Amino acid sequence: MSTVFGKIQELDEIPSYSKHERFVEGIINAINEKIISIGDPLPSVNAMISGLGYARETVVKGYRELQSRGLIESKNRLGYFVSDDNTQQSLKVALLMYTIDTFQEQFYRSFRNGLGENVLLDVFFHHGNIEVFETVFSMVKNRHYGMYAISPIHHPRTRELLNTIPRQKLLMFDRYEPLEGDFNYVVQEFEKSSYAIFEQLKDVIMRFDKMLFFHNPDSLFPPEIVRSFQRFIHDNNIEGKVLREYQPGSVEKGVVYYINDNAELWSLLRDCAAKKIKPGKDIGILSHNDEPVKELVGNGITTYSVSFNDMGTRAAEAVLSREPVHEVMPTKLIRRNSL
Repeated sequence: MSTVFGKIQELDEIPSYSKHERFVEGIINAINEKIISIGDPLPSVNAMISGLGYARETVVKGYRELQSRGLIESKNRLGYFVSDDNTQQSLKVALLMYTIDTFQEQFYRSFRNGLGENVLLDVFFHHGNIEVFETVFSMVKNRHYGMYAISPIHHPRTRELLNTIPRQKLLMFDRYEPLEGDFNYVVQEFEKSSYAIFEQLKDVIMRFDKMLFFHNPDSLFPPEIVRSFQRFIHDNNIEGKVLREYQPGSVEKGVVYYINDNAELWSLLRDCAAKKIKPGKDIGILSHNDEPVKELVGNGITTYSVSFNDMGTRAAEAVLSREPVHEVMPTKLIRRNSL
């Protein structure tokens, strides 16, 4: 392994390089020149300290950066090993999402753009299914990524799985799942923010006779919002109920419809057109998660949402900076003509 030391030491001739840069670039050069290959062991931290005269902090930091790039891995009690020879990438990131819909696509595009061209990004989906999550997670974890950006499922097994990822490699996004210790997240909050939005809309909601919330308990929709809705109608003595789905043809005047499934929303709007019922006047319509089409249909649907573009950008910044981040994205009301 003396040639690895040699590749690091020959960079001493570049005075502008710090010891950290010499360490990282020297090992990268050793990989590029086939001095070491995938599966080969690297000198231990103590051996590097002895052979180079570097401080322990410099060596540990250098190995940590190479790990974050996905080029090396640490095996318990065995040391460091080369795990990838694609040295052109600055980072290798696994993105584990719920699914791909309009607003998740907004997150993905801004996240992808924010990472830049030199970052390798692999995308996986778990669809809110814990068995799929566990299978995909195990596969992804064994590929030794430098960073894992994960939208978790609320399930006891999720916590066990996430606890196996080193904290400095984990970024939780979108949904929040509590873990022990400090970890990074860029997420949204559902219960308090939904109640606050309902309160902002209370005066206009109370002009109608009742409020109906359509929620399929088997869907991926956050149950925290259901609790907020039920508390809101109770606190304000509003007639309301939660129904599993909107039945085509059932629209009636005097109702506020809180409806999130797009297929059901289109069905409601078709019924309004057929019965000459005007959203915003004869009925109210509210929807969660803003997307461009809701600005256009029905003369504009009132929504509330975080900005998934901003979330994707912020998540990318957190991955690249590797600085601690604990951020709950603001939820904003977007008033349009439907309510």
